[in-house]
Amino acid sequence: MTTNERWSRRVTETSNALDLEPGVFSRQDPASIARSWKRSAERSRRRKSDPYRSAMSMLTFYINRAGKNLPQGRLQKLERAKSELRRLYGKAPHARTRSRRR
Repeated sequence: MTTNERWSRRVTETSNALDLEPGVFSRQDPASIARSWKRSAERSRRRKSDPYRSAMSMLTFYINRAGKNLPQGRLQKLERAKSELRRLYGKAPHARTRSRRR
């Protein structure tokens, strides 16, 4: 495990912004993942931004850093969880012109 991997893992596990529910990263349903992130963001008193921005920021961080070695199917579920999180907060869908991975 490299220093960068340990750093991103530590940030994911001990974020000062959100207290994530155990097992949230291993859930299979994108809607369940998004609901969990929303609950965590709204309950947190340590976050520095509004709940939506905190949740989306941490989820994006996980996808970009800690989850960069995830299988394609898992990554797609997390991307769908981001879309679901936007829906839960009444935000406009993200316009994406092409897939992240090929």
